[in-house]
Amino acid sequence: MSNAKERKHAKKMRNQPTNVTLSSGFVADRGAKYHNGGGKPFRAQKQEPFSGTSRQRQTKMTHYSPPEPDGNEHSSSKIMFKKKGGWKAGPEGTSQAIPKYVTASTFAQARAAEISAMLKAVTQKSSNSLVFQTLPRHMRRRAMSHNVKRLPRRLQEIAQKEAEKAVHQKKEHSKNKCHKARRCHINRVLEFNRRQKKNRWLETHIWHAKRFHMAKKWGYCLGERPTVKSHRACYRAMTNRCLLQDLSYYCCLELKGKEEEILKALSPMCSIDTGLTFAAVHCLSGKRQGSLMLYRAHKYPREMLGPITFIWKSEGTSGESSESRQLWIWLHPTLKQYILEEIKTVCQCVEPTKSTVCVPDLLLTPSQEESQTKLPDEKIGKKRKRKDDGENAKPMKKFVGDGTRDPHRSYSWISPTTGILISDLTMEMNRFRLIGPLSHSILTEALKAASVHTEGEDRETTPHQWWIETCKNPDSVSLHHRQEAIFALLGGITSPAEIPAGTILGLTVGDPRINLPQKRSKVLPNPEIRQDNEKVRQLLLEGVPVECTHSFIWNQAICKSVTENKISDQDLNRKRSELLVPGSQLDLGPHESKIPVLLIQQPGKVTGDDQRGWGSGWDILLPKGWGMAFWIPLIYRGARVGGLKEAIMHSQYKRSPYIPGDFPDCPAGVLFAEEQAKDLLEKYKRRPPAKRPNYVKLGTLAPFCCPWEQLTQDWESRVQAQEEPSEASSPGGEESDLRGDKTPCAPTSEKTHQVSGDMGTVLHVSSDHKGGMDTQCPAQTGTEWVTGQGAPSSLLCVLRNRASLKQLSAWCGPSPRGSRAARQVPGRGQQELTREAFLPILDRFPRALVWVSLSLLGKGSPEPHTMICVPAKEDFLQLSQDRLYRGPQEAKHSDPFKSQIQKQKEKKKVEKRQNQGCSVSEGLEAGRPVAGHQALTLGLWSGPLPDVTSHCSRVLLGFVTQGDFSMAVGCGEALGFVSLTGLLAMLSSQPPLQRGLVLLRPPASLQYRFARIAIEV
Repeated sequence: MSNAKERKHAKKMRNQPTNVTLSSGFVADRGAKYHNGGGKPFRAQKQEPFSGTSRQRQTKMTHYSPPEPDGNEHSSSKIMFKKKGGWKAGPEGTSQAIPKYVTASTFAQARAAEISAMLKAVTQKSSNSLVFQTLPRHMRRRAMSHNVKRLPRRLQEIAQKEAEKAVHQKKEHSKNKCHKARRCHINRVLEFNRRQKKNRWLETHIWHAKRFHMAKKWGYCLGERPTVKSHRACYRAMTNRCLLQDLSYYCCLELKGKEEEILKALSPMCSIDTGLTFAAVHCLSGKRQGSLMLYRAHKYPREMLGPITFIWKSEGTSGESSESRQLWIWLHPTLKQYILEEIKTVCQCVEPTKSTVCVPDLLLTPSQEESQTKLPDEKIGKKRKRKDDGENAKPMKKFVGDGTRDPHRSYSWISPTTGILISDLTMEMNRFRLIGPLSHSILTEALKAASVHTEGEDRETTPHQWWIETCKNPDSVSLHHRQEAIFALLGGITSPAEIPAGTILGLTVGDPRINLPQKRSKVLPNPEIRQDNEKVRQLLLEGVPVECTHSFIWNQAICKSVTENKISDQDLNRKRSELLVPGSQLDLGPHESKIPVLLIQQPGKVTGDDQRGWGSGWDILLPKGWGMAFWIPLIYRGARVGGLKEAIMHSQYKRSPYIPGDFPDCPAGVLFAEEQAKDLLEKYKRRPPAKRPNYVKLGTLAPFCCPWEQLTQDWESRVQAQEEPSEASSPGGEESDLRGDKTPCAPTSEKTHQVSGDMGTVLHVSSDHKGGMDTQCPAQTGTEWVTGQGAPSSLLCVLRNRASLKQLSAWCGPSPRGSRAARQVPGRGQQELTREAFLPILDRFPRALVWVSLSLLGKGSPEPHTMICVPAKEDFLQLSQDRLYRGPQEAKHSDPFKSQIQKQKEKKKVEKRQNQGCSVSEGLEAGRPVAGHQALTLGLWSGPLPDVTSHCSRVLLGFVTQGDFSMAVGCGEALGFVSLTGLLAMLSSQPPLQRGLVLLRPPASLQYRFARIAIEV
């Protein structure tokens, strides 16, 4: 055989199993013996066409060796198979013998060994993958992971073994279950109650949690903003349609007692200078809702507690006289702690009593919780089913608690001297707010007045006995029909702003779930109702009559009965499915629930001359437990739901302060500023120094807070420096020039820091504990001044005197005809802008802030903590020459803390190298500040703040608290506070044509932009 044929044959035989051999090797010599069953030697054919056939015969034959084989034969066989070629010609040529017979037992044993080896190789896994993962990708199915029968039959047995093995190795259930497992709790209501230990849920919480970003604030879990982009859509809803908000987290305090005693106790907490009080005629009769600012007793205008709204119960139909009156005070949850304590003090309430308000079980005992939540071991890995006792099973009820109430304290207090009873009704009612021109149309479509109970109907089976007793009185039935007629007239009114502000309407309605439409729709005003012009005109002029403000929601016993006798959604759906005609109206007859509600008109924007009535709407008060029953029908009529972000936008477009951020003289506003500064500081430090602004170089002393106390102190110092003639040649003399007709101009860049440091040392010797800053960041400065302003010695306050605000509003407007027109202002009932006119205001409010609104003249969008500055003379000159002049630009400041921070880093490195041997000491030393100094942060001002008014090239006047691009005006608008002293100084120094112009500069920018200031009353 040639070498080519040998190589070809060797290539074919290289994968042959080693246990498959021929009965005889090639003949090595002429004297070889053949043990092939005694037959003659057989020579293999050397013809190429039969090579494949001979190989097939070789694989099917096995070697047969007799009991005493010849050793030479075996050796020759081994020698032949060890050779690479396998076919080696001997001296006499090549030959191969084929056996004439095969022994069955030996052949079967050899094949059995091969089959067992093959099965072992198939069954053993060579990797960690499962059986179904070894299949080709086109054969894999998702169901194979849990359904063995989806696999090919040859692999089902192996997969079954893997599944059984996985069950035995299954671990206990993880605490972090999937969403479906959490929902399938053995007692879902108990699980929900457990999750409300720290932050209470509103009745609409689950609905909000599926569609909103939730935020934990003020002891509640509230919806902050929708998960979809809806900023413009919510604005359009407030402007043209309806926006719905859940305000059930607002706190309600109830005062019961004699009218004279209540008014006498609450009168020291308010002032007639700020507006109407508790004794207003329309409010005292129960016809209107009132709003006012509360202060600590006899502390006006300082030590403010916060804004509230109040409602008096009408005394027309209930037979009550002034001997017994009810007053509801609604307030923000951040204000409750301070206002409740002050009301208890002025009412002399010291004895806690038991009230009729049902108090739920706030927390379960540890033993109860373990017994109800612990699962037996055999339940693990199986579907958990709820065990019912049939008809005797008592369903777990979801409790409703107060996020601001301590469960170990009482909730009702009585005064032994005045007889006033104070009750905390927080979360005993639901309060929904509808904003927009279609809010009353949605209300009239979603709510229907309750049907009057007739004598022929069955009285024994109905659970609403209070309504049956009411219908027995003809006067009550007549009043109900009058309320129903007035409520129907609301559907034809174009906007809620047409109705007198704060109008109250009581009503008893049926179950709104019965009238729920099949699909969500949009409701429009009904023009047919508008045709009755006489009744509508009377309603718009006089409002709702006093007797029609009566509502049974004032009776806590009736509200409790309404809550307990509510038909569940399951029973209601079951009855609806039993109707003969699917989709027809469900009639429950006397079993239909009757719910007392109270409608309160919200006036919207009431200040200024533009967009009067924008954002008006209705508030609806409901008994607890009926939140979702009213929530879904209102949404199905076309109301869009908003959260806390939309509430801020609503107050911003109304140009009203937002609670609690826009009340710097209130304890709640102080805490809000501290938390906001802390959050912004943490967010700032998370960024590397190269990716965050350097506020020191930008000339921003307090980027995360507004140092109101120091701002008012610095302006007071400037005025005092102007009045002292001895300081005319000192730097204070320059300040007096700034106070006068000369334009304010502070030193730039390097000189600014040098002067501000010296002036800061001089100015803050006596007031370092109030306005000083000995921490690493301006955010902690806010904490310092906030703590000082809460002290009794603080003089900081916000100007809320309506007469003074009207005077300032007239002075802020420009005078197009020059100084002569400016002196014509007293013709409108106001004084002209002179020193003698504004000095009494300054004497009465030396350190006061003024709430102002700002509108940018050009482009730009203001943001919170934007600085409000006084323009210089050259700024007015540039603006008069070029109307497109966008404003001056601040020069970059130098960073005096850069070298200190570099030394601090180098010292830390040296200390770290020295302490590398000891890991414990290394950790301690790394956390210590440098040589007794505070740890510095690159980009933030450290140490006591210098003079904040003259730190930059333009004198600082105030700060912005709310700011954004206004979709109503088409330009940037902002709201904020300015110093009263600085505002009067600026107005007196500005020319009449340009009076009221200021400059705005964001904290992270050097560009000033012109804006017009306005005070709306």
